[in-house]
Amino acid sequence: MRLLFAGAALLLLSASVAAADALGDARRFYNLGQFDTAERAAMEAARNPALANAAKVVLGRIQLERSRRTPDDGELKRARETLLSADPRSLDARDRLELTVGLAEALYLEDRFGVAAQLFESALARATVLGPVAHDRILDWWATSIDRQAHSRPATERAPLYAQILDRMGKEIAQDPGVSAANYWLAAAARACGDLERAWNAAMAGWVRSSLTHDRGESVRADLDRLVVQGIIPDRAARLPVRDDRQAVAGMIGEWEAFKTGWKR
Repeated sequence: MRLLFAGAALLLLSASVAAADALGDARRFYNLGQFDTAERAAMEAARNPALANAAKVVLGRIQLERSRRTPDDGELKRARETLLSADPRSLDARDRLELTVGLAEALYLEDRFGVAAQLFESALARATVLGPVAHDRILDWWATSIDRQAHSRPATERAPLYAQILDRMGKEIAQDPGVSAANYWLAAAARACGDLERAWNAAMAGWVRSSLTHDRGESVRADLDRLVVQGIIPDRAARLPVRDDRQAVAGMIGEWEAFKTGWKR
């Protein structure tokens, strides 16, 4: 009889280990962008009652990613319902944070940008536990939410919103100059506030600091280049007291290209 109970306990332990492995796989495949494989692993993990709520968080995040890639409103609704069905009382601190980020993403995708920004901001205080890459991503979500909120408001009401981004990004860079989102949004928010010289200098500084980011500037440099060429330079040229600003634009583009070449790693 003891052997029978021991065998049953071993089976239960094996099932728990398998479920935990499946949950780990779900997270790993999600981070790799392999969402179909991640979904299968999350569904397997969800069969274990002790892991069901954590698996729902992963599954909801997968559904959110799908909703971003397709115009199907049903996928977004399913993602929201999945996330709301997760009982936060059984989640550890990390999974509760992941759930908060998932709810914020769902609100963003519903065009509730101000509310989404509030949730992303609440997650930012603890985002370092998810690692620097996740922190960077949440910071970018937060700033993008405020940017979209600002564009939905009259022009006269936008400056205070962008001032929030400027303040936050300055503090982020002071703590870690290699935060990609901060290096981009410091220049973008300065431009949105109409401070073009600060935007111009911040873009150049961001280009230099980007060598300190986790991907050595691979992603943020492309974003900074678009911001400078398509936004900051035309705005600066438009303020010059010249009849034809094409020569001014060409001169600033030349200066920007020379700067990039000189500071290429």
